[in-house]
Amino acid sequence: MRYDLVIFDNDGVLVDSEPISNRLLAGYLTELGHPTSYEDSLRDYMGGAMHRVHDLVLERTGRRLPEDFDDVFHGRVFAAFERELEPVPGAVGVLEKLTADGVAYCVASSGSHERIRVGHRKAGLDRWFDDRRIFSSQDVGRGKPAPDLFLHAAGRMGVAPERCAVIEDSLLGVQAAVAAGMDVYGFTAMTPAAKLAGATRLFADMGELADLLAG
Repeated sequence: MRYDLVIFDNDGVLVDSEPISNRLLAGYLTELGHPTSYEDSLRDYMGGAMHRVHDLVLERTGRRLPEDFDDVFHGRVFAAFERELEPVPGAVGVLEKLTADGVAYCVASSGSHERIRVGHRKAGLDRWFDDRRIFSSQDVGRGKPAPDLFLHAAGRMGVAPERCAVIEDSLLGVQAAVAAGMDVYGFTAMTPAAKLAGATRLFADMGELADLLAG
């Protein structure tokens, strides 16, 4: 394989959480007097850290979200995860292939450490990711589209940026990977290919990824 480290985004790449979380985010913002559709949420917030939600709402309305916004939202998300969350089809096969080939991998997500772990446990991915393989925007000062999180993950894993491949499904994530000087593979299962045009390569089926990384 041509890479020494594969860095996975989490939501929408490893766990099929984007439809769940964006549906709930749109509903909660609307409930608080900030009308937001599911499509609005995908466009504005998919791939971003929670501070992006706070920043955009304040910028657009001049109003701050409640202090307990994150706690209430995550409580709703975690409850929905317990009912609905599944791994992205093909994700386990990719992890099996990387492990068999001895290629290092990790996850670098805009979500919190708690969100990553809750999702992995419910989706059955926790056995693939110990604490040394999990990185969150909580670990750095700026979330995606800044490159900080990916650079932090690569540094902790001991791999130079140019030897890393990032697997992303959001525009913010692709921008972050490009800014970090890494190749990025854009997963188009939920995101129109045109929005991920800055990616090194685009693919629609997670089952194709291992061969693309080796090609």
